Amino acid sequence: MSKPLYQAKADFFKALAHPARIRILELLSEREHAVSEMLPDVGLEPAHLSQQLSVLRKMNLVVTRKEGPNVYYSLVSPHVAELLAVARTILTEVLANQMGLLDDLREAQRSTPGR
Repeated sequence: MSKPLYQAKADFFKALAHPARIRILELLSEREHAVSEMLPDVGLEPAHLSQQLSVLRKMNLVVTRKEGPNVYYSLVSPHVAELLAVARTILTEVLANQMGLLDDLREAQRSTPGR
């Protein structure tokens, strides 16, 4: 029996639930990268970067290409980059709303009598 779609979605989002994996996908949204190119931008030791790339490969979010001694990674679909862009938009809206609420609270505190 196959797993329900909601479980597959949860597993998909679990694969995204690490800052290094998000950073890797952001880099790959720009262009294909060799592992050595990603190291400075991701800020992980090579073994840890390899582990994070393995998670992304297992979820079929990235594909590899070998050229000589180098392994190059790219996104399996441009929809991954679109998902990251949508997430950024949502976070921007959420943070803007929170900033508005914070501003309202500060204003209410300033106008409270006895302060």
